[in-house]
Amino acid sequence: MTNPVAPLPQEQIDGRNAGFWNELCGTSMARSLGIVDHSPDSLAKYDDEYLRYYPYLRRYVDAEELTGKLVLEIGLGYGTLGQLLASRGCRYYGLDIAENPVALMRYRLALLGEGNVEDRVRQGSALDIPFDDGLFDQVYSIGCLHHTGNLTRAIAEVHRVLKPGGKALIMLYNKHSLRQLLSVPLRDRLRVAWSCDGAADDPRTSERMRARYDGNAKGDAPPHTDYVSRAEARRLFSRFRTVNIQCQNCDPIARQGRIIVPRRFLLGNLGRLLGLDLHVRVQK
Repeated sequence: MTNPVAPLPQEQIDGRNAGFWNELCGTSMARSLGIVDHSPDSLAKYDDEYLRYYPYLRRYVDAEELTGKLVLEIGLGYGTLGQLLASRGCRYYGLDIAENPVALMRYRLALLGEGNVEDRVRQGSALDIPFDDGLFDQVYSIGCLHHTGNLTRAIAEVHRVLKPGGKALIMLYNKHSLRQLLSVPLRDRLRVAWSCDGAADDPRTSERMRARYDGNAKGDAPPHTDYVSRAEARRLFSRFRTVNIQCQNCDPIARQGRIIVPRRFLLGNLGRLLGLDLHVRVQK
């Protein structure tokens, strides 16, 4: 697997992540919708677009009976998934390494009429989840764990905080997505595959590639990103009793800057084969 443990010191990655993700994941989508505040109407507008853009996320939530369950979300972003989970009658908990996503999620819970949520929605690291062993019935983490710098440890922490029989949905970036295949020439992929030095200059993990996935308003890339194959995901989650992997999401097909096939037509076919994201559903 590419860079299962980041080359930078973990403390340095954590500090950079805390700063980088203070710009809420989803800010670019909000700006494209003309959203400049966090009023209830603005958040509802954002959530509608987000769940239209990622329709499978609602299906993953609706497939589970969450009423009365203890549910943890890791990586809070703009809070759409968290509010959706909390509205399903569960006891919602949240964790993010950055301050602003935590503040927004607490605000969203207040809009739902929940008070005293500081102990349930916390700022902290996914590599040291600040909750007890075997506490949660469900864990959700969409696009977060592959940024931690130690994906193996992050997944072990998810396993630790789940109850026996508990379930998790974890989204990780697909190493063999169409985006990766089209962005990296075959000669470079072969060079990395045969490299004896760990291929520190692997273009699949370069700063330029990371920025394509999660660039902020300045165009900066996140400090670290892992990309995994289906086989690597199965190995990473081998401690779980069951592992189910689905490929989702897709870029539109374009030529010379013109969209030839819109993204919405690809989600149910090409996106299921060479999509950007691997959704890993597991049970402990």
